[in-house]
Amino acid sequence: MNEKQLITGCLNGDRRSQKELYDLYSRKMMGVCLRYVSDRETARDLLQDGFVRVFTSMHSYSGVGAFEGWMRTVFVNGALEYLRKRDVLRDSADIESMHELLDEEESAVSRLSAKELMQLIDTLPEGFKAVFNLYAIEGYSHKEIADKLHITESTSRSQYVRARKWLQERIIRYELG
Repeated sequence: MNEKQLITGCLNGDRRSQKELYDLYSRKMMGVCLRYVSDRETARDLLQDGFVRVFTSMHSYSGVGAFEGWMRTVFVNGALEYLRKRDVLRDSADIESMHELLDEEESAVSRLSAKELMQLIDTLPEGFKAVFNLYAIEGYSHKEIADKLHITESTSRSQYVRARKWLQERIIRYELG
């Protein structure tokens, strides 16, 4: 079946189509979940919840744009909802109090391979990881992140700066052995 047939089958409640859609996208969507939470069990829960949301809200997919992109948005929003409920940003500071973290030196991050960087990103604390992923990987603006996470725009910026600083410190430690 092609993607359009799968979508039609899922809209009609066809279990075979749902299973095929799950098999087709579960690995990619698990990767999305793991970008926001490090714990594999929690990521599996988010994956299952995400597919339930996909199947129950598939009627809202307009057919404009890539279906995979629409699904990714469903999964990112589910992960962000989970993080908001856990209040992972409760100890965040506004950017105005973070001057010392803003340095103009060459970024240690630029010296890593993509795989090494993704492994390090995976070890970020959840609040840092959420903002870092949304800004640096998903391409959201700080205003959009603030709206999604129910925080201020300056808190989003400071979490991003702190995440970068945290990563740079880990990279330097890694390079020093």
